[in-house]
Amino acid sequence: MTETTATEQRRVRKVMSASAIGHFVEWFDFAVYAYAAPVIAMQFFPEFDATAALLSTFAVYTVGFVARPVGAFMLGALGDRYGRKRILASIILLMGLSTTLIGLLPTYAVIGVAAPLLLVLLRILQGLSAAGETIGSNSFVAEHSPIATRGRNVGIVYTASNLPPVLAALLVLGLTTALSPDSYEAWGWRIPFLLGAPLAIIGLYIRTRVDESPAFVEMRETKKVEKAPIRAVFAEHWRAMLFVFSMAAVASLGYYSLTGYFYSYMTVTLGLSSQHALISNSIALLITFVTVPIAAMVSDRIGRKRMLLIGIAFSAVIALPAYLLVGVGTLGAVIIAQALLGFGLGLVFGPAGPAYVEMFPARVRYTGASISYNLAFTIFGGTAPLLATALITWTGSTIAPAWYIVAVTVLAFAVLLRMPETRSRSMRDEAIVAAAAKGEHSNEPSQPERL
Repeated sequence: MTETTATEQRRVRKVMSASAIGHFVEWFDFAVYAYAAPVIAMQFFPEFDATAALLSTFAVYTVGFVARPVGAFMLGALGDRYGRKRILASIILLMGLSTTLIGLLPTYAVIGVAAPLLLVLLRILQGLSAAGETIGSNSFVAEHSPIATRGRNVGIVYTASNLPPVLAALLVLGLTTALSPDSYEAWGWRIPFLLGAPLAIIGLYIRTRVDESPAFVEMRETKKVEKAPIRAVFAEHWRAMLFVFSMAAVASLGYYSLTGYFYSYMTVTLGLSSQHALISNSIALLITFVTVPIAAMVSDRIGRKRMLLIGIAFSAVIALPAYLLVGVGTLGAVIIAQALLGFGLGLVFGPAGPAYVEMFPARVRYTGASISYNLAFTIFGGTAPLLATALITWTGSTIAPAWYIVAVTVLAFAVLLRMPETRSRSMRDEAIVAAAAKGEHSNEPSQPERL
């Protein structure tokens, strides 16, 4: 191994570490709300019955997602105009602040209707922050990585979003076990939210100590930065946006069904103990955590499209049997059911992570991928807990959400059959690559072919 190669590998590892740790901090903060939902329902919506309060809490959960398209338009455009690194540092600070303030928020009993209103405001701030995280991190890693291992590198970072819900669940399990029910409801639920402050500081420190993306540096130095990325991406890359939207629809529905809904589904609807619900949910997400980088590595060999179609087909086939198995109500059945769902989710996440950002040229990558990704996560992910609860209420069937998953995955599969393969695409801006091929801009700094 040459010294140059070793230096490049160290640089890529540093970028991956910074992105993964920041990714973890961002999604830990976002995950704790879902596990605190039953308590938040009592503390902030006490005048409703249990089901209505839970629906209100999930409606506030959804508000955080409604803010995500707004954040995607804003942060995506800023990321394409001013760089990935600066935006990634800013959003982790915003997430940490809003999460910490939720942990300090007075309840309905103390300040009345102002409590749920402030909760909504803070969820909006969380949503704005989350809008730029995944695509920003994936772009940052992909633009630093060699083509041959780009999927693997992005997959390793992308799967960091699956670990925070596990640790959040284990933290809630520890708190509910160590504290009395009254103590947990009074103040114990706040502890995971208050961890947002130190975690955000750590993530911010790490993200400010890595280099900017080579693809963005090249655009800046050659004055190829897109001045109107929102207009450009809708005019020139709407098909790519449709493909990313379809991938993200499946990913978001699966992910937030597990992390945002299943805990409440098992404890409120099925009557399982909170300990059993947290344990089984954590096992499922750990399986997803392991599956994502493996599926991403396989996609480096067989292609993103083929791996995506395999994962989506598996998710469609397994949805109904898994929900039926959960309905058995035993710990073993619940673990197996969620493990199957988590495995299918990992098969989709793995190739989707790099494919999101490979769909677009560098000058509009952050904008195009963020808008389409976050629109899907708002429509399908943000509404997953609320819609699943409502479907069961309307139909009286505990497997009604599974039919919804099947419908979404089948439609996405049909769209992605026309998706182009992206694993060998350059992460550099196409105008710069074309100019270099013609021998123009000979005085510009050369960029490694690995991009």
